[in-house]
Amino acid sequence: MRNWFESLEERERVFVSAGAAVVFAVLVYVFVWLPLDKGQQSMTASIAEWERSLADLQPLIGLQPGGQNAGRTAQLNLQQTPVVIVDQTLRARGLDNALKRSNPSTSNGIRVEFEDIAFDELVLWLGDLSMQYGMHVTTGSMSATSQAGPGRVNANFTLERT
Repeated sequence: MRNWFESLEERERVFVSAGAAVVFAVLVYVFVWLPLDKGQQSMTASIAEWERSLADLQPLIGLQPGGQNAGRTAQLNLQQTPVVIVDQTLRARGLDNALKRSNPSTSNGIRVEFEDIAFDELVLWLGDLSMQYGMHVTTGSMSATSQAGPGRVNANFTLERT
C-alpha cells in the first residue's frame, strides 16, 4: 500500500491524504463522539428527573418519624387525651359525622365505632393518628356496608398510644 501511495503524483497524494483524514474524522465522530454525547444527554435527563423527584419528596421530610418537627409535635400531642385527639382529628378530616360511638378503654386508649365511612379517608385518618400522635390500632374489624356505595365500610377499632 505504501508503494502504491508513493507511486501517486503529488496532487493525488494530497487528495488521498485529505480523503483519509475526512474518513477518519467521520469514523471518530460516528463511533466515539456520538455514543458519548448520547450517554451524556441521557445522564443529564436522568439527573434532572432525580432532582424533580427529590423536590417532590422534600415536603414529606417533616412527616417521617425522624423528621425536623417530629420531636416537638410528639411532645405537644402527648399532653392530650385520646378522646380529645380522636375528636379533633376526625373534625379536621370531616369524618366526625361517621363516628357512631367512642369510649375510653384505658388512660392511653380509646375504642371507636364508625358507620358508613369512606375507606380511603379512614386509612388516612389512621395514618395521621400514627404519625402525629403515636396512636396505633391494637384491635379492629371492618365490613362492607350494605346500603352505601363502593369504598364505604363499617369499622370498629381499639386505638392505643405507645
